[in-house]
Amino acid sequence: MPENANEVTAAGIARLAGVGRAAVSNWRRRHADFPKPVGGTDTSPAFALSEVESWLRAQGKLAEVPLRERVWQRAESHPAGTATALRQAGAVCLLARERRADGTAVDDPDGTRQADAVREVLKRHFGGRFTPGSPVDAPLLRAVAELAAETGPRQAYEFLLGRYLDANPRQYALTPPALADLMAQLAGPARTVLDPACGTGALLRAAGDPHEVYGQEADPDLAALAALRLALHSEPAAVVRVADGDSLRADAFPGVAADAVLCHPPFNERNWGHEDLAYDPRWEYGFPARTESELAWVQHCLARVREGGTVVLLMPPAAASRRSGRRIRADLLRRGALRAVVALPAGAAPPYGIPLHLWVLRRPGAGTPASPHLLLVDTAGSQDTSPGAEKVAWQAVRAGVLDAWKSFDRHGTTQERPGVSRAVKVIDLLDDTVDVTPARHLPPPAAGGGAAELAGVRERLDAALRSTAELAPAPAGAAGGARWPLTTVGELARAGALVLRAGGSGSAPAGGPAVLTEHDVLGGGAPSGTLPEGPAEDEPVLTQEGDVVVPVLGRGSAARVVDAATAGAALGRNLHLLRPDPAALDPWFLAGFLRGTANNRRASSYASTATRLDVRRLQVPRLPLSEQWRYGERFRALAAFEEALRLAGQLGEQLVQGLYDGLTDGTVRPE
Repeated sequence: MPENANEVTAAGIARLAGVGRAAVSNWRRRHADFPKPVGGTDTSPAFALSEVESWLRAQGKLAEVPLRERVWQRAESHPAGTATALRQAGAVCLLARERRADGTAVDDPDGTRQADAVREVLKRHFGGRFTPGSPVDAPLLRAVAELAAETGPRQAYEFLLGRYLDANPRQYALTPPALADLMAQLAGPARTVLDPACGTGALLRAAGDPHEVYGQEADPDLAALAALRLALHSEPAAVVRVADGDSLRADAFPGVAADAVLCHPPFNERNWGHEDLAYDPRWEYGFPARTESELAWVQHCLARVREGGTVVLLMPPAAASRRSGRRIRADLLRRGALRAVVALPAGAAPPYGIPLHLWVLRRPGAGTPASPHLLLVDTAGSQDTSPGAEKVAWQAVRAGVLDAWKSFDRHGTTQERPGVSRAVKVIDLLDDTVDVTPARHLPPPAAGGGAAELAGVRERLDAALRSTAELAPAPAGAAGGARWPLTTVGELARAGALVLRAGGSGSAPAGGPAVLTEHDVLGGGAPSGTLPEGPAEDEPVLTQEGDVVVPVLGRGSAARVVDAATAGAALGRNLHLLRPDPAALDPWFLAGFLRGTANNRRASSYASTATRLDVRRLQVPRLPLSEQWRYGERFRALAAFEEALRLAGQLGEQLVQGLYDGLTDGTVRPE
């Protein structure tokens, strides 16, 4: 981290130009006019930001830096750390919202009054629980105020917080927005909502507009950032109370009886307080074993919800079946507290390789009879299994879960759907294991839809195999190895033969364009991502027919030509877009040569954990358009063959698994 906010490291330069750090090192060696270090160390030098921006712009490697990027650079370079900078930025956004509401403005050229106002607004909103930290960076305050005026206070803070979380992906276990929305919908409307492990406030933010919001987070920095986020998201008249500290050991809200509790607790904690909390009154359903920290969180949440209130927790799947927790699970079932267990597809939330569960609970009321059934839902079939994908079909998950829950909540039972949902009698679950894993109690679905469906898959596979055979390229003739004059993508961009854009930025109002992700490019799928919510003027990079999209992380050589069906999608993270001038470059010719293995190897830089492609260093032959078209047609035919192979592989896997399932569950006869 540079010591001065007007300085930038080599990593910051790489982000500015959309290249790898190796490219920055090469520029320093090859260009005598590259800015000299003004600080830092020999191994991590710092450069003057203004000099770097001027040099990049003169070299054609940088467009005008947007305001929000300049604000982020300033925040990231704060001497007390980025988290402190975001506290100050969030306070400025709160101040901007108040001044926008009452129409006041402040003439404050040196930032002194702004700094005092930041301290005052934090004290007013949070009662001294959170301070802006020091030093207060007056230029940062002015820049954030400008960004808040341009995009809106809430959108400005969401952008900065999102950048901070993206820069620290392993430090925090985040709840994805789609999952947070599902959990909030399961809880239903509520005037008072609590999250005792609130993280960045994602679950409380998804709860709509409650009158009172309570959150607690063990990480003090994260608690402060969540408090600011929720204050900006909530109505000005709403009560927002966020505290730091461990909810199990030092509950900040012992007197709260919320209408709903939403919680994504830490998993598999051994040091959760087992020795210190043995006689805690919250253990109404049994004292959790040392290995059952999640059941401690379950009981804490039930203790902080009113009678009849709803609790929704994200749980590891082992909590549904571990022997050490069977007595607590049994008491939760007998007393009617545990109402539903939902198995999510793998990839729904970190850790992404595990199919997590949702537990829906309701605090029993005095004189209210216990429910004789438990709703079990399994959404494992809503996972996208296409090659390279790690996606969840959230629309199908939401529909399946909410339809089953609403019916069960209203009538105490629901229509059985084999392999998907079922209301199981509680008495049937009270055996030696008290295992509430949905898959173990649901009747199997018809294999692949039954023999008729498998026959249809076989017909589609036959057609795909015929198409593959027709598209298979003829044997390649020997060639002596061409020696064309070569140019690079960077040189083509400087000459105006193509436009080079990096993806991953931008936002849109609800209902904006879908995002073409790295997985979509690698797997040949349709755009599947979504843009973060934000003002319409904060525009993402949109694809056009004929664009060439290249992933920049080391996943093998890949390049995709955008067709009419994909045009209009926003460009996702870790992707670069090349928009060739049709009078100078054929897109299929360009994409084909960008996929060469040797080409990718020469243009890649290697770190300890990843390989990054410097798109500007990729090489392309200098050929006339007529020759480009000849190669382009060949590359287009190869792409069609590749897509046919991909489809045949998917259908073959579906048919094989369907036959295995049908033969083993008796729905398909051996003959």
